[in-house]
Formats: sequence, structure tokens, C-alpha cells
Amino acid sequence: MEKLKSILRFGAILSESDIEEIASNFKAKSLSATEHVLEVGQIAHEIAFIESGIVRIYKPDGDGNEVTKYFFKENQFFVDLESYYSGTAASEAFQAVVDSQLYTIHKLKIDKLCENIPNFFIFLKSITEATLLNKIKDNDFLNFGSSKTKYLEFIKRYPKLALQVPQQYIASYLKVTPQSLSRIRRELTK
Repeated sequence: MEKLKSILRFGAILSESDIEEIASNFKAKSLSATEHVLEVGQIAHEIAFIESGIVRIYKPDGDGNEVTKYFFKENQFFVDLESYYSGTAASEAFQAVVDSQLYTIHKLKIDKLCENIPNFFIFLKSITEATLLNKIKDNDFLNFGSSKTKYLEFIKRYPKLALQVPQQYIASYLKVTPQSLSRIRRELTK
């Protein structure tokens, strides 16, 4: 819970007593690798914080393949924003890639906390903006260069992910086949 409290201190928006009250409303949740936090078709009612582990967002394509869109890592919040705010079914799924420890908070509790602690609303907007900007910046490298260049950039930016995430998810994220990624990795170890 200390990592969560540390993130709640972001921007010095919340007082220590506010942080304690907010943190007390989160519930611990353990996920095994491949377990879903949210599946396609469900409605997102919770925001989650990753204490430890990795969660990926994926979306099924027209052929039923899972296309990995993004990885959330330790010390990050995540939610399907569209589903959460509109109350509509999620078009993307959120799945633990490795055994993960999360803290979750339900929308009803968030709404109540925002009423009682107006700065919590400001904090949530700040975190949402920061997360979206990071997501855009993080994915930018995927638009340029060869498959090998993209993989090299991926391992440079995310060395821990490169070691922990199964190869098929990395391949999907980089928009290459698992066979191509295997070939690139073999070339790099020669």
C-alpha cells in the first residue's frame, strides 16, 4: 500500500489525511498470470493500481487474434476510460501477464471521495492526463523503423518487460509475428 500512497502524493494535490482516507477505500486483489481484470463486453466499474506485476491491454481483431495495445507496469493506474465513464461495454480486455498484485477502487467510492475531497477529482484528472500522454509517447516508436529497430527500442525502453512478458505478447505489441521476433532475437544473440 506504500507504493499507492506514494503515487497519491503526485503533484502535492492531496493532504496526508486525504491520502490515508483515499487509500483505505482501495481493496487488494491478486491475479495469476493470464487472469483478466476486465474482459471484452464487461463494463469497467473500477480503477486499478499495480502494486507489482504487469497488465496488458489487448483487443481482438477481425480474425479473433489478440492484438496487444499497451502494457501497464508497477506503480501505474489503469482503467478502460470509455467504458468507465460511459457505462458501455469494454471493447478491450485487461489481462495480467505475470502474477500481479493490484489495488482497486469502485466508481461509487471514487464519486463519494470526490464529493468529500474535491482535490481528489483534480488528482484523478492529473493522473489521467499524465497516463494518456505517457501512453502516446510510449507507443510513438511503434510507427517508425524496421521490426528489428522496434524490438531494439522496446528492450531499451522496457528492459524488465522484455524479460518478463511472454514473447507472443511482445510480438503482438510490435505488430510482428512471433516467428519474426524469434528470428530477430536469434540474430541479436549471434
